[in-house]
Amino acid sequence: MKRSFLKTAAAVALGASLGLTSAMATAETPKKGGVLNFVVGSKIPSYDGHIETTFGMIHPIRPFYSVLIRVNPDNPSSPTDFVCDLCVGDVPRPTDDGKTYTFKIRQGVTFHNGAPLTAQDIKATYDKIIFPPDGIASARKAFFSMVESVTAPDDTTVVFKLKYPSGSFIPALATPFNFIYSKADLDQHGHTWHQRNINGSGAFRFVEHQPGAFVEGARNDNYYVDGKPYLDGFKAIAAPKMAVRLQAIRGDRAAIEFRGFPPKARDDLVKALGDQITVQESDWNCVLLFTPNQKRKPFDDVRVRKALTLAVDRWGGSKYLSRIAIVKTVGGVAFPNHPLAATQGELKQLAGYGTDLKKSRAEARRLLKEAGAEGLEFELHNRGVDQPYKVVGTWLIDQWKQVGLNVRQRVQPTGPFYDTLRKKKDFDVSLDFNCQSVVNPLVDVSKFLGSAGNNYGEYEDPVLEELFDKMNRSGDEAEQRELMRAYEKRALDEMAHIGVTLWWYKINPHRSYVKGWKIAPSHYLNQALDNVWLDK
Repeated sequence: MKRSFLKTAAAVALGASLGLTSAMATAETPKKGGVLNFVVGSKIPSYDGHIETTFGMIHPIRPFYSVLIRVNPDNPSSPTDFVCDLCVGDVPRPTDDGKTYTFKIRQGVTFHNGAPLTAQDIKATYDKIIFPPDGIASARKAFFSMVESVTAPDDTTVVFKLKYPSGSFIPALATPFNFIYSKADLDQHGHTWHQRNINGSGAFRFVEHQPGAFVEGARNDNYYVDGKPYLDGFKAIAAPKMAVRLQAIRGDRAAIEFRGFPPKARDDLVKALGDQITVQESDWNCVLLFTPNQKRKPFDDVRVRKALTLAVDRWGGSKYLSRIAIVKTVGGVAFPNHPLAATQGELKQLAGYGTDLKKSRAEARRLLKEAGAEGLEFELHNRGVDQPYKVVGTWLIDQWKQVGLNVRQRVQPTGPFYDTLRKKKDFDVSLDFNCQSVVNPLVDVSKFLGSAGNNYGEYEDPVLEELFDKMNRSGDEAEQRELMRAYEKRALDEMAHIGVTLWWYKINPHRSYVKGWKIAPSHYLNQALDNVWLDK
C-alpha cells in the first residue's frame, strides 16, 4: 500500500507544507497518453462556473476552461502560492498604494471554437462575475466587493481598480470557478448561454455529455502550454451511490474520485488492493450548514432559529460522525486552525457550542415554548448525496428530536435541490454548505451575508454587512480577527441565521498509477487535469 498523507491544518494555512512520503516526493518523468476515468457522486446543475458551487459541476467541466490565475497545481495546499494561467509571468503586485493590479495576457490563446482569446474576453468575464446584470446570478459576487472597475485598455492588458487595498483580492481571483468566457458568446447568446453550452480554452475539449451517465473530454492539441496535457482524454462517470464509486475504483473501471471517501471506505480499498492504492488526506475548506427559511414562519423568529442550534451536540457528533462520514472538526464560520478562526474557548461561548448539553437543550426547549413552537413539525430539505448530506441530515433530525421537534426529511437530486434553493424557495430548513476553494476566510465567510448570491436564508442583516465591509477594509490582522469574532457571534448566535454542523475531512484513495495530482484543502482545487498522467 502506498499512503501519502498531506495535512492542511494550521501550518498549511500559513503556507508551510507538512511533508509528503517518498512515493509522492520522488521526481518522475510524465508519460503521455491514456484516458483518465474518474467517478463523480453528483449530477451537474448547469455548466456555468459563475453560478455553481458544486463539485458535481467543477470536476467534469473545469478541464474545459482556463482561468486568469490559479493555485499552483504543484503546491495546491498553500493559500499563498498563486501562478498565472492566462496571464504572463508572475502574478503581478499592486501599484497605486495597493489599489491597482495590471495583468499582461498571453497571446496566441484560442477558444475551442477557434476564436482568439484576448483581454476583452477576460474583462467581459469578470464584469459578469462582479457586476452581473439584473436577473443574472453570480455566486461569488461578494468576493469582489473591493473592486471598483475592470478595464482592458488593449487586447493584452487587463486592469483591476480596487476601492481599497485588500489581501483577499488575489485569492478571490484564483477561485477555480472563474471560467474565462468568450465576450462574443456573451454578446451574441446572452449571460445564461454557458449554463447549457461549453466553449472554453482549457487543456481538454468537450466531446460529449450524456446526462446521468458521463462527460467526456479529449486533449486540446492547441493548448497554450507546451507538452500538456499528458492525457489523451478523460471520462467523468456519474455515480451518485458511494458503493458504486468504490466498486468502480476497486474493479479499476475508474482510477479516482476527487471529492473524498469516509474512513471505512478508505480502509476497505487499502485492504483489498494493497500497493495498488495511494491515499492522500487533508483538512477540508468545506462545512455543512443548516439554513432556516426566514420567509416562513416560525423561522422568522430568532428564538426558534436559536433553539435549532442549541439542540445540536457538535462535540459528541464529531466523535461519532468522524468514524462514518467525511466530517470531523468542530468550528465556526472560518476554516479551523486558520489565524482568523475561533479558538475552542471562543467557540464554547457561542450558542450551540457549550459543553453542557443538558443546559443547552433546556434553553432550546424554553425558547421554543416562549415562541409558541413546542413540538414544532417541519421539513428538512436535503441533497441526494450520501456523504455527508444524508448522514448528517439523519443525525440532525435525531438531535432536534431531543428537544421535542418532529422533523421529516425531503431528499432531492442535485438539480432539483438547487432549484428549490434558488428559484422555488419552498423549504422550511435546508441542508446547506459553504465549500470554498482557496482558504481565504475574509471572503469565504460572505456566505453568511443575506445579500450573498449563495445565501438562501431569505434575510437582510445590515449589521453583518457592515462588519463584513469593515473586516475586509482592515489591513491589521488583530483588528480583522476581532471583527471576525463579532461577525461570527452575530451570524451564529445573536441572530442564528445559519447553523454550522461540522467541517469536513478529505480522504482520497486512488489507483497508484495516477500521477501528477496533489490533494488540496478543497475538492474544487487542482481539477484542470493538465498535470495528471498515467503510469501504466
